[in-house]
Formats: sequence, structure tokens, C-alpha cells
Amino acid sequence: MIITSTEPATDAPALPDEGHVSAVVADVLAERAGHLFGLMGNGNAHLISRLTRRGFPFTSARHEAATVAMADAYHRATGSIAAATTTYGAGFTNAYTTLAEARMARIPLVLVVGDAPSTGPRPFDVDQAKAAEAVGVVTLVAGPGNAAAITHRAFDLALQSVQPVIVAIPYDLATAPPSVPEPLEPLPAKPAWPAEPGDLDRVAGLLAAAERPLILAGRGVLLAQAAEPLRGVGDRLGALYMTSVMAANAFNSPWDLGIAGGFTRSHRLAVARQADVVLVVGASLNTFQTRYGKLFPDGTKIVRVDNEPDPGQPAAEYIRADILPFIEGLLKRVRTASSSTWRDHVPEVSRAEFRSSVPSEDPGEFGPDGRLNPRAVVAALDRILPAERSVVMDGGHFICWAPMYLTVPDPHAMVLVGTAFQSIGLGFGSAAGVSVARPERTTVLVSGDGGGLMGLADFETFLRATRKGVVVVLNDSAYGAELHQYAAKGLHDQAMLIDEVDFAAVGRALGAQGAKARTLADLGQLQEWLGSRQEGVYVLDVAISQKVVAEFMAESVAAKG
Repeated sequence: MIITSTEPATDAPALPDEGHVSAVVADVLAERAGHLFGLMGNGNAHLISRLTRRGFPFTSARHEAATVAMADAYHRATGSIAAATTTYGAGFTNAYTTLAEARMARIPLVLVVGDAPSTGPRPFDVDQAKAAEAVGVVTLVAGPGNAAAITHRAFDLALQSVQPVIVAIPYDLATAPPSVPEPLEPLPAKPAWPAEPGDLDRVAGLLAAAERPLILAGRGVLLAQAAEPLRGVGDRLGALYMTSVMAANAFNSPWDLGIAGGFTRSHRLAVARQADVVLVVGASLNTFQTRYGKLFPDGTKIVRVDNEPDPGQPAAEYIRADILPFIEGLLKRVRTASSSTWRDHVPEVSRAEFRSSVPSEDPGEFGPDGRLNPRAVVAALDRILPAERSVVMDGGHFICWAPMYLTVPDPHAMVLVGTAFQSIGLGFGSAAGVSVARPERTTVLVSGDGGGLMGLADFETFLRATRKGVVVVLNDSAYGAELHQYAAKGLHDQAMLIDEVDFAAVGRALGAQGAKARTLADLGQLQEWLGSRQEGVYVLDVAISQKVVAEFMAESVAAKG
């Protein structure tokens, strides 16, 4: 009987991407992540080769900013940890903005980067660890004795802290052979914040006594997998719901008033402001969520529950507790209302017309300057675009319209990368990450012209990564945020204006289809393309008015005076 070994011959020459520190890091990455987003350079060539040779899923960006933006969006679209890689030096600094965004948005991802040699920096090296520290990101260094353990540690730490972690591979150690493993100290356990019975009793009593209770859920509810029991609390009380933008449609309820803050529709806001007790769970209550403190009237009782540090929201009572045990404890204490509830007094909330995308704020087709009214455009797109969609937004003045008028199937389908750091230009990279994460859905990227031009390098990446997608450019030929904040105050507008670019023509040059829209009737071209069931990407460049100001922007200007 002859036994044939499946192991490679011991005298076979080693491949250049095996048997060293980079290969060890790559193997752990393949074990812990489902996809790698990156751009190859001297510092990560061996790592990437190790993974692509074995068929591990890899999407290449055209600019390093998109490497982290894609990984960030991949997490937001799936809830799974993501991984990205860049080379050292300029590759690292090119990704710095998206790294800062991921840190401020609290996105768990691992970024593997090349770094200066362990023997000391070269003339073109920068102190990457110090730069990362400046935005609150921890750097772990992989070497011959710890490459596997330190990479596992990076994934564990990213998940525990819910933020990015860097694994740096010094240039001279990238191809060094592994040595005897160096044990790491155990990762300290994350502190637990148990639900105190006294707090549970008091909150349950407040909610039971309320005539118009409202529950506002943020991303923390999703991370804690507490949406279902929290909805159970609200249903027993006959409460209404709202969410943060990162928890959009978390309740999947006809009693949901939608996104809280500057994205709240006016008729829904009028109802929300009648609440007498508001329970906020897993949301930060930042200035945008509270409409600069005007979301609820003075005197409304607001209780905020979270296991993160209190950001100091003066209008709310803060209870620090782990979310799921607190909500489960609350559900045990709350009884089903025995008399009429707030829902009985506002039955219109659950009706189709109340929840439709019809723009009650301003239904006109055109703005004062004769260009399209973005409210009417996006409301029409809600009816045209496939229901099974992921909506991705770049940053800019235009971001108000999509969360107000475009519905999404679940919270992972509403993705805004850039808002935490107030950056623009991340849309194409983010949308590419979402397309990779959820290929069964139509990826809808909504961008402005300023951000679209800034991120143009990865327009091609989006086309390459997307099975079926739509790019909607709300094109006002301006940096709209600056125009409405500063030109309105008398500053000269020359630097705020952009010569009009036809993004549909740019898309066609790259292989997409598309058209320019100057009337609502022109949206029929997109509808016709969608009806043909073609795959690929359609680019709709919409000439929108410079004179229509988003609600959140008007409130921001008023708050700043």
C-alpha cells in the first residue's frame, strides 16, 4: 500500500510570501476577517501577496483614503469586523483622515501598515505611532516573536474597544523569519456596568406614569443586540419611537417617527415634541441629534442609558449601565398599558401617508433659481429606487435629504462615512465597501459635487466593486455648506463655487451609464434603466438649487449666530 502525502515536499523552494512575519500576520488576518481592503506598496507587498495567492477576498483602492473608508463601510453594512492595509509613509498619511473618521465614529477595524525599520527611521519616515495616537488610535508592532499573537490581540482589542487598531510591520522585519513566540499579557476584561435595581424601578415608574412616552435608540442598541426587547418595552407602553441615523429603522415599527435630529421630517417632529418622557438608549445626544438642543421642548423629562462615558448632555439624566441587561430588566418591570395610550391619540403616525416620502416641507419641483428642489428629487427617488437597497452618503450640505426621504430595509443599510470627523470626499470608497459587503442589494451612493470631485480616484473602485449600483450626485455647483454658512453672512463666494461638472459623463468615460437631470421627468431615465434589470452602475447627475437650505444647516447657522 502506497500512501501519498498531501504536504509539499520539504525541499521545495519557499515562496517569497511565506515563512516570515508578513506571512504570519496575513494568516491571522485571513482567520479573523472576511475581506481585506488595501493598496499595495513596499511596506505591505508580502502581506497582500500571501493573501491574494491563496484567493482571500481583496479589494484594491486607487487612493489610500479609500482603504480605511471601505473597511469602515463594510463594518457598518454588516456589523462584522473589517481589515485594511496600506504601506508606510505617504500610504499611511493618505489614510489618516479616514482613520480619524473611523476612530471618532467608533468603528472596529484592523489597519495593517508598513512602518519604519526597527533600527531607526529613514529620511522619508514619519512617526506613525505618534500620528495615530493623536487621533486616539493604538498601534501594536508585529515582530518575529509576536506576529501571530499581536495580530490576534489587535482584532480582540478592536472588538472590545469598538475602535480601530493598527498593526505595524517594521520594514526590516517584514521578511524576517519567526522566532520563539513571546507570550502577551492577557487582555484586561472590559468593565461591566450592571443594571441597578433602583434605576430600573425608577425608569419603569417614569415610563408607566408618562402620557406620551418616546423611546430613542442609537447604535449602542444594535451593538448590544437589544432592539427587540426595547421595542417590547415601547409596545407595552404604547410609546412612539425614534432612532439615530446609525440605527435607522432599528425598530421596524409603524410607530417609528424616523431619524432624530436635523434629519427629522417636520410633521414627525411636531409629534415628537409632544413627548413628556423620553428614554434615550445607546445614543450620544450630540448637537445634531438634539437639533442644537431644540429637538424636545424645555421641561421634557429625558433619561439616557448607555455604557459609554457621559458626554455631558445637560438636558438628560444619565444612567451608566450595560444596555441589554438594563432593557431586559426594564421589560420585566413594564406592564402592558390598561387604558388608552399615546398611539390611540395619534393614529395617523402608523398610516401610509404619514410615513410616505412626499415632501411636506417643500414639494415644489424647482428652487428659486430654477434648478431642481432636492427635497422633491430625493422624495421621487424613494419611489424609483429598488426597495432592497443600501444608501451610502458622502459628507456635505446635501446629506439632509437622503435620511429624510429615502427608506432603508434595516440600520445597516444607511451608511454615512465622514460625518463623525466632518469630512467630505469619502463617498466612492465607502460605497465600494458597502457593495462588497452586501452585493445582493443595490448600492445607492448619494454625493455632492464637492465631495465627489475630492474622492474621484475611487469612482473606478466603486464601479469595479459593484454588481448593481446607482450614483446620485446632488450637484449645486458649489460647496453648499460654506455657501449657506458664510456667503449668507457676506463673505465673498468665489472659492465656494464650483464650475459645473457632469458626473454622468465622467461615469460613462469610466464604463458606467448615466444622464444629467434638470427636471423631475428626467428621473425617468434612471427608472427605465432599473426596469431593464441590467447590472452595472447608473450615474444620475442632478442639477439642484443653490437656494434650498437643509434644515440642519439652517439650525446650525441660527445656533452659531
